[in-house]
Amino acid sequence: MIIEKNIVVEGKHEKPILTDLFFKDDNTKKPILIFCHGYKGFKDWGAWDLMAKAFAEAGFYFVKFNFSHNGGTLKQPIDFPDLEAFGNNNYTKELDDLESVIDWVCSNSKLKKNANANHITLIGHSRAGGIVTIKAEEDNRIKNVISIAGVCDFGKRTATIGDLEKWKKDGVKYVLNGRTKQQMPHYYQFYEDFIANENRLTITRAVSNLKIPYLIIHGDDDTSVFLNEAKQLHSWNPNSQLEIIEGANHVFGAQHPWEKPTLPKHLKAVITKITDSLSQQN
Repeated sequence: MIIEKNIVVEGKHEKPILTDLFFKDDNTKKPILIFCHGYKGFKDWGAWDLMAKAFAEAGFYFVKFNFSHNGGTLKQPIDFPDLEAFGNNNYTKELDDLESVIDWVCSNSKLKKNANANHITLIGHSRAGGIVTIKAEEDNRIKNVISIAGVCDFGKRTATIGDLEKWKKDGVKYVLNGRTKQQMPHYYQFYEDFIANENRLTITRAVSNLKIPYLIIHGDDDTSVFLNEAKQLHSWNPNSQLEIIEGANHVFGAQHPWEKPTLPKHLKAVITKITDSLSQQN
Protein backbone atom coordinates (compact mmCIF):
# COMPACT_ATOMS: atom_id res chain seq x y z
CA MET A 1 0.00 0.00 0.00
CA ILE A 2 1.14 3.52 -0.81
CA ILE A 3 0.59 6.19 1.84
CA GLU A 4 1.46 9.79 1.03
CA LYS A 5 0.99 12.31 3.83
CA ASN A 6 0.73 16.09 4.01
CA ILE A 7 0.73 16.89 0.30
CA VAL A 8 0.11 20.60 -0.14
CA VAL A 9 -2.90 21.42 -2.32
CA GLU A 10 -3.28 25.10 -3.13
CA GLY A 11 -6.71 26.49 -2.36
CA LYS A 12 -8.49 29.82 -2.76
CA HIS A 13 -7.84 31.20 0.71
CA GLU A 14 -4.05 31.61 1.03
CA LYS A 15 -3.55 28.71 3.42
CA PRO A 16 -2.47 25.22 2.29
CA ILE A 17 -4.86 22.28 2.22
CA LEU A 18 -2.84 19.35 3.61
CA THR A 19 -3.88 16.15 1.87
CA ASP A 20 -3.22 12.43 2.38
CA LEU A 21 -3.48 9.59 -0.14
CA PHE A 22 -3.95 5.87 0.62
CA PHE A 23 -4.04 3.36 -2.25
CA LYS A 24 -2.67 0.15 -3.72
CA ASP A 25 -0.17 0.82 -6.49
CA ASP A 26 -1.43 -1.89 -8.84
CA ASN A 27 -2.11 0.18 -11.97
CA THR A 28 -5.86 -0.27 -11.74
CA LYS A 29 -8.19 2.72 -11.75
CA LYS A 30 -9.94 2.62 -8.41
CA PRO A 31 -13.05 4.50 -7.24
CA ILE A 32 -12.04 7.63 -5.32
CA LEU A 33 -13.27 8.34 -1.80
CA ILE A 34 -12.73 11.88 -0.53
CA PHE A 35 -13.18 12.19 3.25
CA CYS A 36 -13.91 15.48 5.03
CA HIS A 37 -13.40 15.87 8.78
CA GLY A 38 -15.85 17.66 11.04
CA TYR A 39 -15.88 20.65 13.38
CA LYS A 40 -12.85 20.76 15.68
CA GLY A 41 -11.52 17.86 13.62
CA PHE A 42 -8.51 17.12 11.42
CA LYS A 43 -7.48 14.46 8.94
CA ASP A 44 -5.21 12.66 11.44
CA TRP A 45 -7.76 12.55 14.24
CA GLY A 46 -8.18 9.29 16.13
CA ALA A 47 -8.61 6.25 13.91
CA TRP A 48 -9.00 8.06 10.57
CA ASP A 49 -5.65 6.66 9.34
CA LEU A 50 -6.78 3.12 10.14
CA MET A 51 -10.05 3.84 8.34
CA ALA A 52 -8.11 5.12 5.31
CA LYS A 53 -6.01 1.95 5.24
CA ALA A 54 -9.12 -0.23 5.44
CA PHE A 55 -10.70 1.51 2.46
CA ALA A 56 -7.45 1.24 0.48
CA GLU A 57 -7.28 -2.48 1.26
CA ALA A 58 -10.86 -2.79 0.03
CA GLY A 59 -9.85 -1.42 -3.37
CA PHE A 60 -10.53 2.30 -3.10
CA TYR A 61 -8.34 5.33 -3.70
CA PHE A 62 -8.75 7.17 -0.40
CA VAL A 63 -8.16 10.90 -0.02
CA LYS A 64 -8.44 12.88 3.22
CA PHE A 65 -7.43 16.44 3.99
CA ASN A 66 -7.41 19.28 6.48
CA PHE A 67 -9.66 22.20 5.67
CA SER A 68 -7.40 25.21 5.14
CA HIS A 69 -8.78 27.07 8.17
CA ASN A 70 -9.30 24.17 10.57
CA GLY A 71 -6.53 25.50 12.83
CA GLY A 72 -3.73 23.16 11.81
CA THR A 73 -0.56 24.27 10.06
CA LEU A 74 1.97 22.81 7.63
CA LYS A 75 4.39 22.14 10.50
CA GLN A 76 1.73 20.96 12.94
CA PRO A 77 -1.30 19.51 11.12
CA ILE A 78 -2.65 17.88 14.28
CA ASP A 79 -4.66 19.90 16.81
CA PHE A 80 -5.00 23.68 16.61
CA PRO A 81 -1.81 25.78 16.73
CA ASP A 82 -3.41 28.45 14.50
CA LEU A 83 -6.50 29.62 16.38
CA GLU A 84 -6.64 32.79 14.28
CA ALA A 85 -7.28 30.66 11.20
CA PHE A 86 -9.84 28.60 13.10
CA GLY A 87 -11.70 31.76 14.04
CA ASN A 88 -11.81 32.87 10.42
CA ASN A 89 -13.15 29.58 9.09
CA ASN A 90 -16.67 29.35 7.68
CA TYR A 91 -18.88 27.05 5.64
CA THR A 92 -18.14 28.64 2.27
CA LYS A 93 -14.38 28.37 2.85
CA GLU A 94 -14.86 24.66 3.49
CA LEU A 95 -16.90 24.29 0.30
CA ASP A 96 -14.14 26.10 -1.60
CA ASP A 97 -11.49 23.84 -0.05
CA LEU A 98 -13.42 20.73 -1.01
CA GLU A 99 -13.77 22.01 -4.56
CA SER A 100 -10.01 22.64 -4.69
CA VAL A 101 -9.33 19.06 -3.59
CA ILE A 102 -11.78 17.67 -6.17
CA ASP A 103 -10.16 19.81 -8.89
CA TRP A 104 -6.71 18.62 -7.81
CA VAL A 105 -7.75 14.96 -7.84
CA CYS A 106 -9.30 15.30 -11.29
CA SER A 107 -6.36 17.18 -12.85
CA ASN A 108 -3.36 15.49 -11.24
CA SER A 109 -1.74 13.29 -13.86
CA LYS A 110 0.19 11.34 -11.21
CA LEU A 111 -3.07 9.95 -9.83
CA LYS A 112 -4.49 8.72 -13.12
CA LYS A 113 -2.93 5.26 -13.25
CA ASN A 114 -4.52 4.27 -9.92
CA ALA A 115 -7.52 6.58 -9.51
CA ASN A 116 -10.76 6.79 -11.48
CA ALA A 117 -11.75 10.46 -11.54
CA ASN A 118 -15.05 9.47 -13.14
CA HIS A 119 -16.12 7.72 -9.93
CA ILE A 120 -15.81 10.10 -6.97
CA THR A 121 -17.61 9.59 -3.66
CA LEU A 122 -17.67 12.25 -0.95
CA ILE A 123 -17.76 11.22 2.73
CA GLY A 124 -18.35 13.81 5.44
CA HIS A 125 -18.29 13.37 9.19
CA SER A 126 -20.44 15.52 11.49
CA ARG A 127 -20.48 19.13 10.21
CA ALA A 128 -18.88 17.95 6.99
CA GLY A 129 -21.89 15.73 6.38
CA GLY A 130 -23.63 18.94 5.39
CA ILE A 131 -20.63 20.23 3.43
CA VAL A 132 -20.36 17.12 1.24
CA THR A 133 -24.10 17.04 0.60
CA ILE A 134 -24.14 20.65 -0.59
CA LYS A 135 -21.08 20.09 -2.78
CA ALA A 136 -22.53 16.89 -4.24
CA GLU A 137 -25.69 18.74 -5.25
CA GLU A 138 -23.57 21.44 -6.94
CA ASP A 139 -20.93 19.33 -8.68
CA ASN A 140 -21.83 16.73 -11.30
CA ARG A 141 -18.42 15.08 -10.94
CA ILE A 142 -19.66 13.50 -7.70
CA LYS A 143 -21.28 10.08 -8.15
CA ASN A 144 -22.09 9.23 -4.51
CA VAL A 145 -22.35 11.11 -1.24
CA ILE A 146 -22.17 9.71 2.28
CA SER A 147 -22.98 11.42 5.58
CA ILE A 148 -21.65 9.81 8.76
CA ALA A 149 -23.02 11.31 11.98
CA GLY A 150 -23.93 14.29 9.83
CA VAL A 151 -25.86 17.41 10.75
CA CYS A 152 -29.12 18.38 9.04
CA ASP A 153 -29.24 22.14 9.64
CA PHE A 154 -26.41 24.68 9.63
CA GLY A 155 -28.71 27.52 10.61
CA LYS A 156 -29.57 26.33 14.09
CA ARG A 157 -25.91 25.57 14.77
CA THR A 158 -24.58 28.92 13.59
CA ALA A 159 -26.02 31.15 16.29
CA THR A 160 -28.46 31.18 19.14
CA ILE A 161 -30.76 34.16 19.56
CA GLY A 162 -29.57 34.82 23.09
CA ASP A 163 -25.93 35.55 22.25
CA LEU A 164 -26.18 36.94 18.71
CA GLU A 165 -26.15 40.59 19.77
CA LYS A 166 -23.22 40.02 22.12
CA TRP A 167 -21.37 38.09 19.40
CA LYS A 168 -21.80 41.01 17.01
CA LYS A 169 -20.73 43.55 19.63
CA ASP A 170 -17.65 41.60 20.76
CA GLY A 171 -16.76 40.40 17.26
CA VAL A 172 -15.88 36.96 18.63
CA LYS A 173 -17.26 34.18 20.81
CA TYR A 174 -15.36 31.24 22.25
CA VAL A 175 -16.05 27.52 22.56
CA LEU A 176 -13.99 25.34 24.90
CA ASN A 177 -12.24 22.36 23.35
CA GLY A 178 -12.77 19.75 26.05
CA ARG A 179 -9.75 17.69 24.99
CA THR A 180 -7.10 20.36 24.36
CA LYS A 181 -8.62 22.90 26.81
CA GLN A 182 -8.19 25.64 24.22
CA GLN A 183 -10.72 28.45 23.93
CA MET A 184 -11.63 28.18 20.25
CA PRO A 185 -12.55 31.55 18.70
CA HIS A 186 -15.43 32.07 16.27
CA TYR A 187 -15.33 35.52 14.70
CA TYR A 188 -18.59 37.20 13.80
CA GLN A 189 -17.73 36.82 10.12
CA PHE A 190 -18.89 33.21 10.47
CA TYR A 191 -22.46 34.36 11.06
CA GLU A 192 -22.25 37.06 8.38
CA ASP A 193 -21.01 34.54 5.84
CA PHE A 194 -23.84 32.17 6.70
CA ILE A 195 -26.50 34.86 6.29
CA ALA A 196 -25.00 36.03 2.99
CA ASN A 197 -25.06 32.47 1.65
CA GLU A 198 -28.04 31.05 3.52
CA ASN A 199 -29.84 29.56 0.53
CA ARG A 200 -26.72 27.76 -0.66
CA LEU A 201 -26.02 26.54 2.87
CA THR A 202 -29.51 25.09 3.42
CA ILE A 203 -28.95 21.35 3.74
CA THR A 204 -32.66 20.60 3.27
CA ARG A 205 -32.55 22.01 -0.24
CA ALA A 206 -29.36 20.19 -1.17
CA VAL A 207 -30.60 16.83 0.13
CA SER A 208 -33.97 17.19 -1.59
CA ASN A 209 -32.29 17.95 -4.93
CA LEU A 210 -29.77 15.08 -4.90
CA LYS A 211 -30.00 12.84 -7.95
CA ILE A 212 -27.18 10.50 -6.96
CA PRO A 213 -26.99 7.70 -4.36
CA TYR A 214 -27.02 9.14 -0.85
CA LEU A 215 -26.03 7.03 2.17
CA ILE A 216 -26.72 8.24 5.72
CA ILE A 217 -24.99 6.44 8.60
CA HIS A 218 -25.63 7.35 12.23
CA GLY A 219 -25.19 5.86 15.68
CA ASP A 220 -28.19 5.65 17.97
CA ASP A 221 -26.02 6.69 20.94
CA ASP A 222 -24.76 9.90 19.34
CA THR A 223 -25.09 12.72 21.87
CA SER A 224 -23.42 15.38 19.68
CA VAL A 225 -25.67 15.06 16.63
CA PHE A 226 -28.85 13.26 17.58
CA LEU A 227 -30.23 10.37 15.53
CA ASN A 228 -33.27 12.47 14.68
CA GLU A 229 -31.09 14.57 12.37
CA ALA A 230 -30.27 11.48 10.30
CA LYS A 231 -33.96 10.63 10.13
CA GLN A 232 -34.68 14.17 8.95
CA LEU A 233 -32.11 13.84 6.18
CA HIS A 234 -33.62 10.54 5.11
CA SER A 235 -37.14 12.00 5.05
CA TRP A 236 -36.05 14.81 2.73
CA ASN A 237 -34.75 12.33 0.16
CA PRO A 238 -36.84 9.14 0.03
CA ASN A 239 -34.32 7.55 -2.33
CA SER A 240 -31.58 7.81 0.30
CA GLN A 241 -30.34 4.86 2.36
CA LEU A 242 -30.35 5.19 6.15
CA GLU A 243 -28.17 2.85 8.22
CA ILE A 244 -28.35 3.05 12.02
CA ILE A 245 -25.51 1.50 14.02
CA GLU A 246 -26.76 0.34 17.40
CA GLY A 247 -24.75 1.58 20.37
CA ALA A 248 -22.49 3.82 18.28
CA ASN A 249 -21.55 7.28 19.49
CA HIS A 250 -20.64 10.37 17.44
CA VAL A 251 -17.16 9.10 16.56
CA PHE A 252 -18.14 5.42 16.30
CA GLY A 253 -16.07 4.29 19.25
CA ALA A 254 -12.85 6.12 18.37
CA GLN A 255 -11.03 8.84 20.31
CA HIS A 256 -7.91 10.93 19.96
CA PRO A 257 -5.28 9.74 20.22
CA TRP A 258 -6.16 6.23 19.04
CA GLU A 259 -3.26 3.97 19.96
CA LYS A 260 -4.78 0.56 19.28
CA PRO A 261 -3.73 -1.31 16.12
CA THR A 262 -7.29 -2.19 15.17
CA LEU A 263 -10.42 -0.22 14.36
CA PRO A 264 -13.16 0.25 16.95
CA LYS A 265 -16.02 -2.11 16.11
CA HIS A 266 -18.53 0.62 15.32
CA LEU A 267 -16.19 2.43 12.92
CA LYS A 268 -15.43 -0.93 11.31
CA ALA A 269 -19.19 -1.33 10.85
CA VAL A 270 -19.32 2.09 9.13
CA ILE A 271 -16.62 0.98 6.67
CA THR A 272 -18.47 -2.26 5.96
CA LYS A 273 -21.73 -0.45 5.29
CA ILE A 274 -20.01 1.97 2.91
CA THR A 275 -18.12 -0.69 0.98
CA ASP A 276 -21.23 -2.87 0.73
CA SER A 277 -23.33 0.05 -0.51
CA LEU A 278 -20.79 1.10 -3.13
CA SER A 279 -20.16 -2.46 -4.33
CA GLN A 280 -23.88 -2.94 -4.97
CA GLN A 281 -23.76 -0.09 -7.47
CA ASN A 282 -21.10 -1.76 -9.60
